[in-house]
Amino acid sequence: MLRILFFLAVVFALGLGFAWLADRPGDLVVTFDGYQYQVTLMVAAVAVAAIVAATMLAWWIVKGIWRSPYLVSRYFRVRRRDRGYQALSTGMIAAGAGDAGLARAKKKEAMKLISADQEPLIHLLDAQASLLEGDHEAARRKFEAMLEDPETRLLGLRGLYLEAERLGDRTAARHYAASAAQAAPQLGWAADVSLEEKAEAHEWDEALRIVEAQKSTVQIERDAAARRKAVLLTAKALDTLEADPTGAKAAALEAVKLAPTLVPAAVAAAKAAFRLGDVRKGAKVLEAAWKAEPHPEIADAYVHARPGDSTHDRLDRAKKLQSLRRNHVESALAVARAALDAGEFALARSEAESAARIGPREGAYLLLADIEEADTGDQGKVRQWLGRAVRAPRDPAWVADGYVSERWSPVSPVTGRLDAFEWRSPGERLGQLVDSREEETRGPAPVSAPAPLAPPAAEPVVRAAEVEDAVIEAAPAAAAAAPPSVAEPAAPEESPPPVPPVVDAGPAEDADEAVVQPARLPDDPGVPPEEERVEKPGMFRLF
Repeated sequence: MLRILFFLAVVFALGLGFAWLADRPGDLVVTFDGYQYQVTLMVAAVAVAAIVAATMLAWWIVKGIWRSPYLVSRYFRVRRRDRGYQALSTGMIAAGAGDAGLARAKKKEAMKLISADQEPLIHLLDAQASLLEGDHEAARRKFEAMLEDPETRLLGLRGLYLEAERLGDRTAARHYAASAAQAAPQLGWAADVSLEEKAEAHEWDEALRIVEAQKSTVQIERDAAARRKAVLLTAKALDTLEADPTGAKAAALEAVKLAPTLVPAAVAAAKAAFRLGDVRKGAKVLEAAWKAEPHPEIADAYVHARPGDSTHDRLDRAKKLQSLRRNHVESALAVARAALDAGEFALARSEAESAARIGPREGAYLLLADIEEADTGDQGKVRQWLGRAVRAPRDPAWVADGYVSERWSPVSPVTGRLDAFEWRSPGERLGQLVDSREEETRGPAPVSAPAPLAPPAAEPVVRAAEVEDAVIEAAPAAAAAAPPSVAEPAAPEESPPPVPPVVDAGPAEDADEAVVQPARLPDDPGVPPEEERVEKPGMFRLF
């Protein structure tokens, strides 16, 4: 556009000049070799312009003839390069689509048309073709060759990192990532891997510097950077809690400000405050975290804030915590545990039953079993609560990549990923899954008429404890008098000792009566021996 405007300006200026000359008549007299030539000023200007134009045209023609070999060779060279880049583009598309044959063919064509030293993408296409063909060793050698060229060094490090990850060599993968991060700090993948390495090595200050660099280079969002920084500060506070409570308190409080929902940060800040004797500050932090989301670790730290408190003082603190979030399962469980320690069994039972109604899960039923054991000692009811605990959903725990931990950790022990632990319920038990599958297959159980209160025949009532004791005492005699099995010959020396039958205590209101079920060995999975097993349709085995 600027060139067009400049050309129009020149033409306009020439037109103005010729018009100016035309308005001012005059003669141009030239004397040469005794002759005198006289022309008008306008004719002289046109003649000079024509001579200049002819001179420029002649120079352009001579220059074109002089440079014609170079121009011809340049034309064919550009055409050859264009064909090479077209082949390289087609090969990269084929590699992305997974067509190894076409990628290899286009790579050879591109190498014939373009020098590999001039275009580094040819090395990448060659390595990608080797990966598609399954020749990972050749691809690794090509990635290593890229390290020699500064232009392809980062590309080679990335390829070697992915190959190390594929082989499961985390040490080599982190070495390549660290080299890439040192050469180019703006690489997000390299910075993340270096951050995980520093976190696993408990080098929290170095990890915090990496997060700050990621934030300054806008590799991650502001909220994500604040979350990562809070996790690292919490881990640092937990590591230095014993040696430096003051520093741990400062780091944990900063983590709480960055991530108010991070429970370990609040717990670490409160514990550091308690160690420094600032109970009020620690309790305030825990109360704020409890209002946001009740958590058993918060309740435990709050109830045991002062080691010298009596059990009733701890119960009062649990009640205060409950007043902040009523009708919550964790509030009820906190009061129930404190009441059990204080010997207030009625209150403990009431709160535990309330927790079981709000959120039925394993911990609530186990707590009810403990309360029943401490209060009445009724083994029938204890077994009833234990049975419900086995079939109830599991309590929430810290879970990361399928790994369940009792304590929070900043990195996953499986993958090394930062901030991987989540507070949630682990996967259901295998028995629950099998029972639910069987219930779906059979459908709902038919509703039967209620059993009569008393049996028609005058049979003695057998209690669970009496049946168990009787079976244990009579087991040796029964084993000696029993005839050998028909399917297998008797082997008295190698036969296992008899095991008492399983006693089902039944519901809570009929806990004194028990139903005797067939006996089963402790290690017997319920599958018949190999020689007697009959495969049925739909039958499956666990091992």
